This record gives sequence, structure tokens and C-alpha cells, in this order.
Amino acid sequence: MSASSEPTEKPSLISAKKQQDSGYAGKEENVQTTHNITNVQGQSQVYTATQDTLFSKEADRPAMHTLVSMVFGMNPVLPIYSLQDSSHLIFLYASAHVGIIFNHTLNSQYILQGHSFPISCMCVSEDRRWIVTVDRGPRNMVMIWDSYSGIPVNTLFECHPGSNVAAVGFSNDTKYLATLGDAEVQSVVIWDWTSKEQKSLCHVELSPKDGFQDHIIFNPNDNTQLLSGSKTHILIYKWVSSHDHVSAQLTTDPSKSIPFADLCLSRSVFHWKKLQVLKAIGSSIVVWEIGKNLTEDQTQCFGRIQTVHIQQEPITVLTITDTYIVTGDIQGNVRFYDENFLLVSWYTDFNQDPIVYISFSKELPKEPNEEDYFQDVDPLIISLFPCRSFITSTINAKIIHMNTQTGVIQTVLQSDFDPLHALACHPFQPVVAFGNLQGMLRLWDYNCKAIIGNRIFETEKQIQSITFDPKGLFLAVGFRTGALYILDATTLQNNPQEIFNCIKDSIHLITFSHDSQYLATADASRVVSLFRNEGHKDSSPRWMFVGRYCSHYKPIQDLLFGVQLYSAKPRLLSVGLDRQLVEYDLEKSESNKLLLISIKRIEQSAMPRCMTWYPFFNPEEFLLVSSDNYKMKLFNSTTTMCRSTLLGPTYGSPIRKIVVLPKPTASKTKSHHLAFITDDKLGLQILPMDGNPYKSSALICHPTGASNFSCSYDGKFIFTAGGSDSSALSWKVNLDVLDAAASLGGADMDPFYSLIEGGRDGRFYKEMEDFFFYCQIRHQGTDMMKRIEVSTKIPLSEVPFLMRALGHFPTEQEIEDMFNEIKFSRYAETAKYVTDIDLEDFIKLYINHRPAFGISSEELLQAFNVLGKKNLLGTPIIQKSEMIKFLQARGTQKLHLSVQLCFHLCNFCMKEDPPLVIPERISAELFTRQILGLPLAIKKKVKISFQK
Repeated sequence: MSASSEPTEKPSLISAKKQQDSGYAGKEENVQTTHNITNVQGQSQVYTATQDTLFSKEADRPAMHTLVSMVFGMNPVLPIYSLQDSSHLIFLYASAHVGIIFNHTLNSQYILQGHSFPISCMCVSEDRRWIVTVDRGPRNMVMIWDSYSGIPVNTLFECHPGSNVAAVGFSNDTKYLATLGDAEVQSVVIWDWTSKEQKSLCHVELSPKDGFQDHIIFNPNDNTQLLSGSKTHILIYKWVSSHDHVSAQLTTDPSKSIPFADLCLSRSVFHWKKLQVLKAIGSSIVVWEIGKNLTEDQTQCFGRIQTVHIQQEPITVLTITDTYIVTGDIQGNVRFYDENFLLVSWYTDFNQDPIVYISFSKELPKEPNEEDYFQDVDPLIISLFPCRSFITSTINAKIIHMNTQTGVIQTVLQSDFDPLHALACHPFQPVVAFGNLQGMLRLWDYNCKAIIGNRIFETEKQIQSITFDPKGLFLAVGFRTGALYILDATTLQNNPQEIFNCIKDSIHLITFSHDSQYLATADASRVVSLFRNEGHKDSSPRWMFVGRYCSHYKPIQDLLFGVQLYSAKPRLLSVGLDRQLVEYDLEKSESNKLLLISIKRIEQSAMPRCMTWYPFFNPEEFLLVSSDNYKMKLFNSTTTMCRSTLLGPTYGSPIRKIVVLPKPTASKTKSHHLAFITDDKLGLQILPMDGNPYKSSALICHPTGASNFSCSYDGKFIFTAGGSDSSALSWKVNLDVLDAAASLGGADMDPFYSLIEGGRDGRFYKEMEDFFFYCQIRHQGTDMMKRIEVSTKIPLSEVPFLMRALGHFPTEQEIEDMFNEIKFSRYAETAKYVTDIDLEDFIKLYINHRPAFGISSEELLQAFNVLGKKNLLGTPIIQKSEMIKFLQARGTQKLHLSVQLCFHLCNFCMKEDPPLVIPERISAELFTRQILGLPLAIKKKVKISFQK
């Protein structure tokens, strides 16, 4: 039974082929799978799938997590493949780290979501049943997918250890898979991917003098022969496999004297009938005669070499289909030649950019009948040229379908392969706006999956930021040149007088006030600009420039409008890497004069990254600020007092942007949720926050970096922009699954106990209990004649001592924040201060305030680099007198006696005999190892754990 036949044997992922000439050569085994995939009846979903399964209604299954629902954009460097062309037009392409199976007939996508790094290459089997995608991650993961069900059936890891996979190819019978590494010394590995044992059948290393080989294919007539090519060489392989012996032999390449054109983007191919290898060079095809036996004499493997000039335009694609040689050229033309290189047919009506890939339908052309001659088609196409339909992709990310039976040419996908940073969702319509660096602005209806608005900016390019106003009337567009356009949100047109060029640098933040009366921008030059909506007065413009202010001395990270607590008037705040929170005076600001209300430093060492207004869970209004130390802080909106410090999500990099999701009316959950992005991940967080790590979840959205995101008005979708990968992804949110996952993390204190080493039954927790009761004794006094009153709480004044006993040494400012957090924790409800704390609340306080990953050696070394001076060896050194001065005058100031006491205690704790004498010149390593007594190697990236 062939690979494309319908299964008739017992259920298996791939049925065995029992004939000697079959693709699976007498093996009766299943493809190794990552998961046990079964349907409701207990049968394999892969085995029971047909080519109509993927996009059928029966295939819809409840989402198990937040999933990609739509991908905008494609990678034109990667190939495209036609999967089906009979009843439905279905093709495959890739974008960022996902593969997309696109059903153009239904205007629907199925996302192959499994890679954590960008896809570098892919291929499909001859029968279009199996898809291979490869990423460029450290483990160069190779995934094999079933195109009928969309399920991954096998995964190969580290096919080329220490390097990535440059190319991959299926044998004609789909049994074997060849991978080509991209290391300095490249290698070719052949796999039997249907085997349970993930062992290579064959491995051979290549010589660097043959150039960088960037593609590999099997001979369609002989699975033991392969071909790979570079810009300068073609290599032919012959491999032999048996039960007892596996070997590979590599022929020499006689093409060293023939220079290949750098312009050529084509791939070398085997002739379908003759023992020849074809390679397009410029507008010609070079033909090599190859011998029947490549193993006897490598010098005689190649015979006659000839060059055939076949057209005028340089060839960019060379491929084979049925009995035709097919070329695509730099002007977008497609030509068909017979085996003698005689022109049979051509398509010159594309009028497109250079063609990069051509893929033919797996369905053979139908035989013409009488009805075809009465249709409005060219009868010569049907009678003289029975060829498969095909799709082409161009260098500018456009996919075109050619129906050779009807002669109809159709553009099925148009993408813009330009960096995309700007996107924004409409406040009450299912519309999202995208803007790229080529000045293309588009409105996309994500329910209808159609473009409803489009504008190309001629004078201004490089759209950096966009946003809708809360009423949905305006769309503000900021450019990297500093220009600001305020457009009509429906027509995308604007009053010529509402183009502002008062900003001199790239606009990376735009925001509207809640009443659409103000618009503010922040640019790369650390300046905040304000605009006011004056309303129409005769023919005058609606928007007017108010003023601008350079309010930060480091880059601005976020810009936010709010509402005054006891009025409906708007307020504007900004936060920057200078750790300053700045509020602006909107009422008193006049023409060309933007005034400030306050400037407050909200962090000591951490750098704020983003902020948003916290939902009203109590009578107080809070501003939520996220910083680069993985902490979330709640600041009182009026006094800007830090009222709570919470451990934020820790997913590899700090949070870059946060948005509170609108609460869906039909949602079963009662919680509010927060959406966020890190450098490469999209995540959700359940509110209110308390430091519970199980209340958040994140997954990779753009491996090369997420630049922006926005959520739909109903909170059902989140859109992310990938920046350099030129793609945008639509994510369907499933909050019920997130809440269920949080409940599995445990209730009450269980999630917090899991953050302590050893848990509740561990040694560290026992020490916490002991120290907790020691603090009670310390507070009540050590008089042995006095009765000790045992309590479940300790006074507020003992919290700093208990923190230090557990290995966390907060600054005076951090101690004050702890006191405020405890003292005012119930003030809004009871109007009384809290003066003590029990053990459970202290554990939460400790977990939320201690550093998320300890103190790194890099931080200590950086401090010495800043404060010290380098000696002759380049090691930063601080004089002892200078260090005492720093401790007394900078940061949290200490008295002279306190500093001397600290040094004395260090000597005592080290138990040196004789006691350690602190030298006059202190290095980072000496300070860490001998003074602090920490087992820390400065040259290694080691974290100091916070334990006794």
C-alpha cells in the first residue's frame, strides 16, 4: 500500500507497506509520536484522518490553552507548497516560528504551533501527506506533521549537534529524511523517520572547499542517490543501507571551473528520466551526465557537461513536474520545457516580482471532455498542455495561484515583508490596525477576516506607533521621522492641517485621554508632547498642539492617561528608565508650554518598564508598575506611596508592556485578568495579584522579539507584533483554562510553600518558624524570670530582623515599603493600622520582596566597575576608606559605628584565627568571598540563594 493510499489495515499512524518496492519496505511499525493521540473511539486521529479532516467542523476541538488563531505575514525566504487543489485550494507557508496551512477556499488557517524558534527550512512529501518543519534553535528541532489532521507525529532533536539544519528533504517514497547541517564543516545525515529508534542510517562530512551547501534533494528515481548544491559546487551522494552494514560515499564535483552566478536563486534538480543533473545559471541550464554507479570510480561519475541557453531573463527557480522542466525568472514568468529543452508553454501574465518558489498540485490534470470546450476557457490550454495547477511565491511575499485547466490567475496571499511594530485594536469594533516600516497602514476585520481599509503614506514612511481614541473616531499614527498624523478612524484620511511635525524624533508611544480631548506622545528624545481637541471651528483643524517637555533624562518607558479620583478630569503620567514618575498639568498648560505637577522617584535600583491602572478591588485607586527585577508594585494614585510589592511573572525576561483585559460579559470566570508581553512571550495573569506563580501563564509569541501587542474590545483576542519577523499573530484567549490551571497549583498557602526550598516540610521552613518565635522572645525581652507570652504574630518592628535572618537584606527604603504595605493593608476597610503580622502573611511578604533570582555576580562586579578604579591588571579596586565613605554617604546611609560593627561581625562570623584584617585595597572577589563570606565566583554566572 502506498503512502498516499487510504488505510485498510489495522490502525497505525502510518500503515506498513509489505511489498518490496513499497516506501516502508516490509516494516510494520508506527511512527514515534510525542503524545498518545486518539479520538473518542480510541483510534488514532492520524490514522482516521482524510484530506478533508483538517478544515471540517468535526475537527474543531476545545482549546487547551491560549492558541494562535490567525497569522498575518509570511517569510518569503522559505518555500511554499501546494497541498490540495481539487475541491479546496490549500497551501503551506511559514511565518516566524509557525507553519500555516491556509485554506483559501474557506479563508481559514490551521497553525502548526510547536517550535520555540524561527523556522529555518521545511519540506513536504511527494504525496503532500507529511510536512517537515525545522527551527534554528540550539537543539535544531525537526518536526514531522500530518497534513490531514495537523498533528505532529514525530520529533527529531539535535540532528546536527552544535549546529543548525540548513536544509531538509524527503525521499520520493517518503520513507527517508535527509538533513543538511550548517556548521563550518557541514554534514549530511539520513534518517528513517518512521522508526521508533531515532538513530541516523548514514552520516557523512563535507569539505568546506565545496562551498556552503544550502539545499538537498533525493533522486526521484533512486532513493540511494542525493544531491546538494552551493553557489560554486554540486555534490552527488550514493548511500547503501542494509541490516548489517550502513555506509555513505560522496562523489567529487567537477564543477569547480564553472563559476555560478550569485543572482541565481534556483535549486539543482535530477532529471526525471535521464541520468542527468540540471542547474540553472543565469538564463541557461547546465546539464551534467552522471554515471549509473557512483561507488566504483568517483572520477568517472560525471560524463559530458553542456550548457543550454533557453531564455533571455535570468532564471531564479528551476524545478521538475511530470515530464516538464519548469523555470521561473526574475520578471515573474513561468516557462515549461520538454526533456529536450524545447519550449512547450509559458505564462507571462503574472507581471510580478522575481519568483522564489514554484509548487505544483498533487492532483493530476483531468482529461478534457466535451463540457470543457463550451466553457469560457482557452481550448488550446486543455488540449495541448495538460499540466498540473501550481502556485508561485515572489520575493515580496506574494503567493499567486495558476489554474492551468481554466487559465485563471489569482493572487491568494499578499503580505508585506517589512518590520511591523505598530498595531492597535478598535475600542468597540472587531477591527485591528497594522502599520509597518514601509508606510503601509491597514484595517483588518478579524471576524470577517478581510481588509476593510488601506492607506500607503507617500511622504512619510516607517510607521512606529498607532492607537485609536476611546470613542473610535480618530486613529493617531506616529512615524520614526517624528511626524504625527491624526486620521479619521473609518476613512483613514486626515485634515492637511492635522499633520504635526513639531516632534524631532521617533514617536514610540501614543495615548488618548478617556474623553478623547487630549492626545499625548513620547518620543526617542525623552520628550512628552501634548495635543488638545478643540473641536471644529469653521474650517479650522480639530486638533491643536499644546506643548512639549523633556521630563526624563533617560528613555521614556510608558505614557498613560488616567482620571482624577474625585472628578472626571483626565490626568497624564509618564515613567522612564530614570526611575521617575512624572505627572503633567493639563489644565494650566498653555500654548507651547507644557507644565508639570510632580516628579517622584519610585525605585532605588530597579528600572520601571511599564504601568497601567489597577482594577478597583477596594476603595483605593492604584497604579500598577512593573520593573526589570520581576516585581510589580502598587502605588497609591494620589500619594504615590508604594502600597504593595509583588512577585511578577518570571518567564525569562522582564515584562515590557501590560494591559488589563476587558471583562467579557459571557465569561464564566469572576476574576479580572492582565495581559503582558516579555521579550519573546505573551502571557496572562489572574488578578488580584498576590505573588502566586500559578496565577500566570505565558508562551512564546515571537522568538526574535515581540515589539507590541493590543487586546480586542471584548477581551477575546490578543494581537502581537513581531517587529523584525514582519508578522503579527492573533491569539484566542481561553480564560477558563487559565483559572483551572491556577486552581491546580493549590489553594491558600500551598503555592507559596512551593516557592520555599524543600516546601513546608523542608529545613528552611522549620528555620523560618524558629526565627519567627525567636523574634517574639527578642521583642518581649530575654529576662528568664519574665513569663513569655506565645503568640501567632510578631510586631511590625521585628520584620526587618526576621528578613535579615533569612538572608534577605532590604534597604531602608524597602523596609519602609514593607511597613506601609503591612500597616495600610486593611486601612481602607477598617480605618485602622495593622501593627503585627502572622507567619503566613510574613511568608508572602518574604517571597514577594526578596529578589526573584538572588543577587548575581554581575551586579556586584558592576558596582565595583562604577565605584572603583582598575589596577594594572584591569581589576576594579575600591580603597577601604572609600568604601566606608560610600556606605555612609550613598544609598541607605549608615553611621560610622554601624559600618565598623558590620566589618567586625564579618570577622567574627568568618571565625578567622587570627581574625581577618580587611586590607586597604578591596577587590570584588575579596569583598564577596572574605568580607561577605559568600561562595560566589565572580567570573561565573552564579546566583546567590537567599537561605540561612
